[in-house]
Amino acid sequence: MLTINSTISIPKREFDISYARSPGPGGQNVNKVNSKVILRWDVTNTPSLPAHIRQRFLQKWRSRITKDGHVVINSHRYRDQPRNYADCLNKIREMIRAATVVPKQRRATTPSAGSKRRRLKSKKQNAQRKQNRRPPKLSD
Repeated sequence: MLTINSTISIPKREFDISYARSPGPGGQNVNKVNSKVILRWDVTNTPSLPAHIRQRFLQKWRSRITKDGHVVINSHRYRDQPRNYADCLNKIREMIRAATVVPKQRRATTPSAGSKRRRLKSKKQNAQRKQNRRPPKLSD
């Protein structure tokens, strides 16, 4: 059971786990041991996530989701399977936690009178500076 918070937990049977040869450190051990962990999770059909969190997850991580609705996480940071497996679970846990945070609604604001005054003063100074760079006009 992967526990995200007090209300969300995902049974490990929902995860499809496979192993592969790791491109990471390990010397000759890399050629013999399948230490890379590949975790697939069907996000679109999972009953473990509430609908609003699932929608936010799909929106936030849409570049990491395949066409058939699976998230694919892999880890080859460590030399052994158990630590790479734990790393995959931590990655998916952090992704779900990021999706549980409700984004703050932006409120439209108007510039203050002082900021408008400072902006116009700056524009006038800049215009005057550029005016002073011009060669003097020959009057008739």
